[in-house]
Amino acid sequence: MTSPLTAPASAGRWTPRLWGTLLVLCAAMFLDALDVSMVGVALPSIGSDLHLSTSTLQWIVSGYILGYGGLLLLGGRTADLLGRRQVFLVALGVFALASLLGGLVDSGPLLIASRFIKGLSAAFTAPAGLSIITTTFPEGPLRNRALSIYTTCAATGFSMGLVLSGLLTEASWRLTMLLPAPIALLALAAGLRLLPHSERERNHRGYDVPGAVLGTASMLLLVFTVVQAPEAGWASARTLLSFLAVAALLTAFVLVERRSPGPLIRLGVLRSGSQIRAQLGAMAFFGSYVGFQFLVTLYMQSLLGWSALHTALAFLPAGALVAVSSTKVGAIVDRFGTQRLIAAGFALMAVGYALFLRVDLDPAYAAVILPSMLLIGAACALVFPSLNIQATNGVEDHEQGMVSGLLNTSVQVGGALFLAVVTAVVTAHTSPDATPQAVLDSYRPGLVVVTGIALAGLLITLTGLRTRTADRRSIVVAGSTAREPKADAERVGVRD
Repeated sequence: MTSPLTAPASAGRWTPRLWGTLLVLCAAMFLDALDVSMVGVALPSIGSDLHLSTSTLQWIVSGYILGYGGLLLLGGRTADLLGRRQVFLVALGVFALASLLGGLVDSGPLLIASRFIKGLSAAFTAPAGLSIITTTFPEGPLRNRALSIYTTCAATGFSMGLVLSGLLTEASWRLTMLLPAPIALLALAAGLRLLPHSERERNHRGYDVPGAVLGTASMLLLVFTVVQAPEAGWASARTLLSFLAVAALLTAFVLVERRSPGPLIRLGVLRSGSQIRAQLGAMAFFGSYVGFQFLVTLYMQSLLGWSALHTALAFLPAGALVAVSSTKVGAIVDRFGTQRLIAAGFALMAVGYALFLRVDLDPAYAAVILPSMLLIGAACALVFPSLNIQATNGVEDHEQGMVSGLLNTSVQVGGALFLAVVTAVVTAHTSPDATPQAVLDSYRPGLVVVTGIALAGLLITLTGLRTRTADRRSIVVAGSTAREPKADAERVGVRD
């Protein structure tokens, strides 16, 4: 269903209510990014206060990832079937309650449970919010502008989370858990008044319960296996059997989806080369950045002895650059298309990662670290909004939630998978009695892997950059009743 707010948007006039709708959705994205970045800096204080082991402490992060990455596919399709507004508001309320719980508990298991519930709720707010934007703003310059603002809020939330966590943790780690609660409640109150009503999908051919069970189970097990693999061992029987079980579940899921009259994921959407490149690009983009941030945080705090706040300020230029420039990306996409921007972004990202290999135990921030941060910030400003635009353009309204859930799943699975790979590489090159220089040397192979992931993203994107001087038409391929695309039309929506 197209929102009643689409009419003023398509006329180029954004009414106050339309701005309010976008701000509510941006607030939820801001909270997701804020929460992820804040908890990482607070982990040492949490472990000390609650007397948690390192293996238990990691589940404060992994619990969120497990709930988020495991339920995104279900969250996206639920928004399509039950109504985007309803799903978004209920999940946002659950997020606020879980934030309160996380700040008040006195045991590790309860804190991990609250993190899992927050991840679960984000798995519903993220695809519902993105699909509300893509069904409210018509495809083209107006949607591109809205999505660039939306992704800017994510970058701003992540950057502010790093700084706020450094400040709040000095007082109490509980403040980092409690801060999202009042923001979520304010967004919920505003959303009740401003978000457009959306009907449930009509004529949807029933609910794909087997697909939902298999899809959710396979994603939960995949994320769990990847998160646990560095500790259990990649070649251990436990890890190999888990991956085998994931493969079996995914195979069963595909078979069910092919035969279901109302599938959780319509597999035909993945016949688009543009859609596949967007999904793989999202995995490479977020996976490489999460691995980089992990290594750099260890380097700054463990080797250089920087405080949490000092480390957060070191990352700030990248986030600030994204926040300042991302709102302009929509206009650049209109001119050059998503593929060129994504390719340029991956190239900048790879160079930024490679430059960081120059660091030593006594680095000059302005000469060594800052250039990498600025290049990576510029890359994120180009890649993240462009991936969102490319994945959702050309998709019919009743499948926007599905595609949004699929994109966010790619982001989370990519982050979990490549972080585990980077961790395993670093661990393999670390000795128990290593000197500081030896520890730094063990980080370098991880940085090489991170750079390689970014280069892989670049190569994937370049496959879509074919010279087209005569035909720059926009092709819609995602609708369930649309004809199959021709051989030269494997792209969705914008020029790529």
